[in-house]
Amino acid sequence: MTRALIIVDVQNDFCEGGALAVDGGAKTAADISEHLDTRPDDYDVVVATQDWHVDPGSHFSDEPDFVDSWPRHCVAGTRGADLHPDLDTDRIDAYFRKGQFDAGYSGFDGLLAPADEVATGEREGDEEEEDTEMPSLDDWLQEHEVDEVVVAGLATDYCVRQTALDAVQAGYATSVNLTLSAGINDERVEKTLAEFSDNGIDVIK
Repeated sequence: MTRALIIVDVQNDFCEGGALAVDGGAKTAADISEHLDTRPDDYDVVVATQDWHVDPGSHFSDEPDFVDSWPRHCVAGTRGADLHPDLDTDRIDAYFRKGQFDAGYSGFDGLLAPADEVATGEREGDEEEEDTEMPSLDDWLQEHEVDEVVVAGLATDYCVRQTALDAVQAGYATSVNLTLSAGINDERVEKTLAEFSDNGIDVIK
């Protein structure tokens, strides 16, 4: 089997000090880096997703409910959208940006970042034009003959959850590494774990 690690949204705005920080976000970044350093042969390819919001509509709110609407975060081209500095990017083979014009909870909504752009740097040109010609995450994984994915990152009960559910729906053997993830709401995390079980998603603890 060809195995991929999908690192979900380990970005400055989702780590301590960011606009929408998850407790343990920075530790998650460091733990993923250590994991890749100590177990380099576990994965054939490694990809990372980034929230890359331009105009996500009701996903942003001045009075967020922290369930379906949120404070502004991970705005395209800003420091908040950059990957956290404790995440070692040396092993990352490709980056996928999602949520330009919607919530974009799933990594499978993402499109490959242009090769001539720094993956975590400023975006040049017209930020309001979505490059729909770039391959999706699913396209890229299929091109690399991936049939098994491990999902990790931020946050367990939101973007990790939706990415894992979409992965299994797309036909990948799917697992979620909880030791390399962090969640927002404990009750929602428990419901998410039940969903994983119901959908045949393995959980690594």
